[in-house]
Amino acid sequence: MLTQLSTALHHRPLLTLVLLLGLPLAYVLAFYVGPLVVLLLNSFYRLDDFTGQVVREFNFGNYLALAQPANLEIFGRTALMAGLVTLACAIFAFPLAYFMTRYAAPRTKTILYLAVLLPLWSSYLIRVYAWKLILAKEGMLTWFFTHLGLGGVLDVALNLPGIGGPSLSFSPIGVFLVFVYVWLPYMILPIQAALERLPKSLLEASSDLGARPNTTLRHITLPLVLPGIIAGSIFTFSLTLGDFVVPTVLGNSSFYIGQAVLSFQGSSGNIPLAAAFTVVPVIIMIVYMLAAKRAGAFEAL
Repeated sequence: MLTQLSTALHHRPLLTLVLLLGLPLAYVLAFYVGPLVVLLLNSFYRLDDFTGQVVREFNFGNYLALAQPANLEIFGRTALMAGLVTLACAIFAFPLAYFMTRYAAPRTKTILYLAVLLPLWSSYLIRVYAWKLILAKEGMLTWFFTHLGLGGVLDVALNLPGIGGPSLSFSPIGVFLVFVYVWLPYMILPIQAALERLPKSLLEASSDLGARPNTTLRHITLPLVLPGIIAGSIFTFSLTLGDFVVPTVLGNSSFYIGQAVLSFQGSSGNIPLAAAFTVVPVIIMIVYMLAAKRAGAFEAL
């Protein structure tokens, strides 16, 4: 019986493909593509101002509302934060990943792996609220700056317009620091994987030809590891773009996309406008991932 079934499937590759991919494909269509289609459809509806009910009539009013200065400011603020967090994560992650790959002994590498992955085993909310205590006016970081005689530097930073606040726990600076902390592992691991695949023979050949270490780093290591950096940036950029917990816990009154979506959907019940807001980061990430694919980032994942 099994032999006959195997022979029948062997002669019918299309049927075999359908049997193998049918259930997973149905799951993806039902629980991933389906909600995205519903989200897109809702973005073209409108909310009746009198009844508060969603009117299922196609219009572009929500997308016209996105062009208002206040909403454009939210998009710009979120994209800028996501870009800065991604850049900072790349700067911090590369030296650590390079040390883990090139110089760390096996036992040290294991310890460093655990140090990178250990925070991911704890609750995301607990880590964010722990950082709120660390960054508070009476928290550890302020105490550290004060005892080093750098309290004035911290006060100057908090008084800067646009990024400052009453304390680090209520400022864009604090939001930035926590974003970098929570998403840094997602940058370290792809870069480390890309460095592991880098042929050591290329580095040895560069050294044999008289290239200095910094020349080898700029012209050989970085270009070959760039897909890994871009792969990590997909995680850090997209996660920052849609997060609402960190800005809510540590931010000030300046909204980010995630907070705006939560506000429109939860407080005012304006689901169509919330859906239109959500479409924007989806489009941004589609464009970003297409560019990343051209750079070979998916091969580094």
